[in-house]
Amino acid sequence: MSFVVGLTGGIGSGKSTVAELFAARGAVLVDTDAIAHELSGPQGAAMAAIRAAFGDTVLRPDGGLDRAAMRRLAFADPLARTKLEEILHPLIRLRSDACCTAAEHAPYVLLVVPLLVETASYRQRADRVLVIDCDEALQIARVTARSGLSAAAVQAIMATQATRAQRREVADDVLLNEGGLDALLPEIDGLHRRYLALASAKLHAGR
Repeated sequence: MSFVVGLTGGIGSGKSTVAELFAARGAVLVDTDAIAHELSGPQGAAMAAIRAAFGDTVLRPDGGLDRAAMRRLAFADPLARTKLEEILHPLIRLRSDACCTAAEHAPYVLLVVPLLVETASYRQRADRVLVIDCDEALQIARVTARSGLSAAAVQAIMATQATRAQRREVADDVLLNEGGLDALLPEIDGLHRRYLALASAKLHAGR
């Protein structure tokens, strides 16, 4: 089994940027958000169940999930969010497990899970947890700039996620992402070397 680093962080913390930088150094990326998009895209494996549960009002013309419509429904009705998670989460876990297993010869796997802190099964699968952290005001500024969502809408999303303190509590490593690439790259290089060493140690221990 590959050495798996579970990467998480709040919305706007910079998870995708950090994950891509690790991937550029040789880590295999397994992104549960990307898997969710695939499952809920046109012809996605989750779409029949989503349509049966919520009807055509949450579908785009191409048959994929209309995320804005689903977001509005989920915030208006917490049971709708729970129902969507019950459809998607088991499929995401199966697919992410398969991807991690297929990467057994990789230096290590970076398993990106936005809700890793909230989902015990993902924490149990990770050999180490890396939290991408930043100030909450910066999270809001980043998300409003890239998405067009209002600050209030971003704060509502953040309220459904673990707090900074809760994420830090489960972290083995914390990467503060409040500066530019010049500040970020040395930290990533250091963590990459650490994960290579830990992956090698796990491999030799399993022989």
